[in-house]
Amino acid sequence: QVQLAESGGGLVQPGGSLTLSCAASGSIFRVIAMGWYRQVPGKERGLVASINSGGAVDYADSVKGRFTVSRDNAINAVYLQMNNLMPEDTAVYYCNARIYSDYRNWGEFWGQGTQVAVSS
Repeated sequence: QVQLAESGGGLVQPGGSLTLSCAASGSIFRVIAMGWYRQVPGKERGLVASINSGGAVDYADSVKGRFTVSRDNAINAVYLQMNNLMPEDTAVYYCNARIYSDYRNWGEFWGQGTQVAVSS
C-alpha cells in the first residue's frame, strides 16, 4: 500500500503565494508520475499540474505561468508552487500519484486533500 501525505494549504490574499508538498511512502518500486488536482463543491476534480518520471510537465490552462510543479525523486515528493493566487483558485487540492508497487503492478493513489482559500 502507498500513502500520500500533503501539507501547505491555507488562507492567502489575492496575489499571494503558497507551496503545497506531498510525499509518498509505502510499497514503492517506481513512481510513474505525480501531480495535483483540485475540486470545488459541485464540480468534478480536475488536473492542476503533473510531472512524470522524466520531468515532463502538464498544466491546466488556468494556472499556466502562475503555478510550477516539481519533484524530488530521491524522496518521492512532489511540490506545487502557486504564485499570483486568485479567488478562483480556492479549492481542495489533492495530491495524486501513479506508482509501481513491484515490476508489474501499478496503482493510482490520492492524498487526503488540503484546503487552499484565496480571499481578501
